[in-house]
Amino acid sequence: MFLTITTTGTPERPATDLGYLLHKHPDKAQAFSTSYGTAHVLYPEADAQRCTAALLLEVDAVALVRRGKGKGRGGAPDAALAQYVNDRPYAASSLLAVALSAVFSSAMKGACQAKPELPSQARPLRVEVPALPARGGPDLVRRLFEPLGWTVTVEPIALDAEFPEWGDSRYVRLLLESEALTLAAALRHLYVLLPVLDDAKHYWVAPDEVDKLLRVGEGWLPEHPEQKLIVGRYLSRRWSLTREAMERLELVRLAEADDSEVEDIDNAVEAETETEQKPTPLAVQRRDAILAALGASGAARVLDLGCGQGQLVQALLKDVRFTEIVGVDVSMRALTIASRRLKLDRMGERQASRVKLFQGSLAYTDNRLKGYDAAVLSEVIEHLDLPRLPALEYAVFGAARPRTVLVTTPNVEYNVRWETLPAGHVRHGDHRFEWTREEFRAWAAAVAERHGYGVEFVPVGPDDPEVGPPTQMAVFKAESANDKNAKSVQNEENDKSEKEAKAA
Repeated sequence: MFLTITTTGTPERPATDLGYLLHKHPDKAQAFSTSYGTAHVLYPEADAQRCTAALLLEVDAVALVRRGKGKGRGGAPDAALAQYVNDRPYAASSLLAVALSAVFSSAMKGACQAKPELPSQARPLRVEVPALPARGGPDLVRRLFEPLGWTVTVEPIALDAEFPEWGDSRYVRLLLESEALTLAAALRHLYVLLPVLDDAKHYWVAPDEVDKLLRVGEGWLPEHPEQKLIVGRYLSRRWSLTREAMERLELVRLAEADDSEVEDIDNAVEAETETEQKPTPLAVQRRDAILAALGASGAARVLDLGCGQGQLVQALLKDVRFTEIVGVDVSMRALTIASRRLKLDRMGERQASRVKLFQGSLAYTDNRLKGYDAAVLSEVIEHLDLPRLPALEYAVFGAARPRTVLVTTPNVEYNVRWETLPAGHVRHGDHRFEWTREEFRAWAAAVAERHGYGVEFVPVGPDDPEVGPPTQMAVFKAESANDKNAKSVQNEENDKSEKEAKAA
């Protein structure tokens, strides 16, 4: 992909000042390595009257696939359809925008040590982009650039010049001209609007993209008539990030209108309210209790059975004590969401080696589950019909047999404390049952007895003196041979005592 920036000059203000602004000498051709290829900077022409700097980005299609997997939220849509054959090496996109930022970072910031007066000076600028994806067509290109002071010439590119009846492609040739902009402003416009027109990004859009957008958009984005479209597309339509950016841009606009600082405008909430503690969600309390129990057990290799969308797996990955984490679920949709949550396709090699996700049913024995230190069944058993519990019991406690098993399930007695839960209703529409504390303890004790485990019970959440905690957790630990012998002796002594009592 290719982009040129041209300026003209006079003997007093030579066009070759462009070299000082870009921090790239006109007499040299330079190459810069990027994550997805090589960026070349060269000057096709450079004299006092006219100077042109060209940025040529050679995209490594293999690196693009291996690093970005060509898919995922924010990924290039064409790469998802054809990983190695697509328009990414040829059409201006977020790849070119990132290269602009990396190669011309000082120019974008408006810094020039050799000639400090140059960055603030407006100069004649001509920017050409031979191939630009424009989702929205030439009209959108004009709506984005013209309010910023550009004269826009945009030419649609035909699908095939030999067959004009096929119509135009979604690509255009773009020419931008201005006499009143600084080079730094021009680069900032391009950095934001190239990926906006492409409506895709080759990298994951994280929360720090909001700060980046507001920093690069300073001075022009708050008043842009297409602000909402620009923000939404730049942030890959991530609703939470878009809302945050729009709120912060509105504060900037209000501050400028009032000739005050943003901090003075954003003071509607009293400082005291910022320190108010919100109640910790039960799901977070449950995860914390599970992590504490796993830590106390000394487990390093952990199974999350019925992992759902991967919240617990994500929490386990943050703790280096857990060297291998396996998430298992019967739902492929849940596993797909878990994979996206964990960003497995973008995860580093070392971190990726710690985690696996695979499909499996807990109603059947599975040799892949054997040999682990611990297994977690968090809010799983209540989703099974009661007649299927024995199959799960054998698959986990009989066949897989981890040293530690954690089982959490709702305490139905606590349901009366949920004001929004109608009487007689379970907490989730898919729950087949919800047990009292006595019923759960009886089931857990029987399972432990049948499979050679000891079991302890831990409350999760506020332990109400009348109805108990909202969640109950059983911690099963496999008994050693000594434990079993001691238990057998104790049982014999208890039986003997009962017989003697009856005889007396």
